[in-house]
Amino acid sequence: MDIRVGDIVRLKKEHPCKSREWLVVRQGADFKIRCQGCAHEVMLPREKLEKNVRRIIRQGKELIP
Repeated sequence: MDIRVGDIVRLKKEHPCKSREWLVVRQGADFKIRCQGCAHEVMLPREKLEKNVRRIIRQGKELIP
């Protein structure tokens, strides 16, 4: 799956702040993502993030993985 720094990913489950959209801050074996609702940051392994992604928003366009 092609996820890049600066992309916004929409995940299956929502964060407790009710937001589903996360900004990709760092990419590698793990991803660092920031909640668009409350700015909470989380590190996730690549496999877990790729499994939970519903949509990728890159430069205003929605991509379906």
